[in-house]
Amino acid sequence: MKILVIALAGIGDTLIATPFIHELRVNFPRASLHALVLWPGAKDLLEGNPHLDAIHQRNLIKEGPVRSLRYLLGLRRERYDISINVHTLGRIHYRVVARLIGAKVRISHEYENHGWVDRFLVNRTVPQDYSIHSVENNNRLLGLLGVKPVLSEHPFELFLTPAEREYGEQYVRSHQLQRRKVLGVHVGSGGTKNLALKRWPLDHYVALLQRLAAERPEAAVLLFGGPEEEQAHAELRRRVSHPRMLIPATRNLREVAALMSHCTAFLSVDTALMHLAAAMKVPNQIVIEAPTLNATNMPWQNACRVIRNPAVNGRNLDYYRYDGRPIKGTEAELLACMRSIGVDEVYQAVASVL
Repeated sequence: MKILVIALAGIGDTLIATPFIHELRVNFPRASLHALVLWPGAKDLLEGNPHLDAIHQRNLIKEGPVRSLRYLLGLRRERYDISINVHTLGRIHYRVVARLIGAKVRISHEYENHGWVDRFLVNRTVPQDYSIHSVENNNRLLGLLGVKPVLSEHPFELFLTPAEREYGEQYVRSHQLQRRKVLGVHVGSGGTKNLALKRWPLDHYVALLQRLAAERPEAAVLLFGGPEEEQAHAELRRRVSHPRMLIPATRNLREVAALMSHCTAFLSVDTALMHLAAAMKVPNQIVIEAPTLNATNMPWQNACRVIRNPAVNGRNLDYYRYDGRPIKGTEAELLACMRSIGVDEVYQAVASVL
């Protein structure tokens, strides 16, 4: 039997799918189990996973329709018996991908935009549930294969090499962080659709880090991110005079994870790095509530403190659902929404653990 796990949404969604991949391996030990991901970072997180036989990665957005079609028809020649679209692949395009790859059994959740066309694209479905985590939504798909969860626990799984762990330890030693409180910070967010609008304002981060420098100068700050955060990091470096604010030159998310394991606390909105911090069991995780945060994408099996957004006021699903649409609201409205979370409340949460 050949099974393809389709995880083409965000990098965090791929990490969230790792407990499900383990369940598939346990339930189908002799199957050839593959994964298809969109982002190079998602592939990074699956590297070394002993439950997978192959990882396919292609940015279908960047490739365009002609090259993407050619690539997917190439995967069709793999002759998969089963394809599974994991949570949160709400856009119909993901179900089109499943149809083009052409497994006989094509599994998906049903989203708000599910219609008669979807019954042609996928042929076994279960309604998604916004009241439970995506890990649990994924495990509900097992019933469509006639099996059920076997594992007693379902943690995120990331298999770092000894060399990657040594990178984190060496960084800590070289910057003399062994005996210091270390705050990890991710100022970014996803960049597709209008997800960049869920970021906490950079001016707020400036004020927060300036106050930390004045009142908690002994603590270190690690600014995590990739090329998308370079401009923001440069601005923070220019405007914040902090004796121990560092920007690690990590090469991939695996090195980020290795460094995160040495953090005392981690601050972000709901992003892939939030999920990575949960995977590494970073204590004192602090999440600034964006409109996209809901029960499906909270840090999994890791205690966290959510700084509630007064503008959202519990109406998260009014702003954002997994139907392929952007966050509802104008740019000005969403920027004002994230500005409504003040610096003082975030500072008090961070200072209490540093």
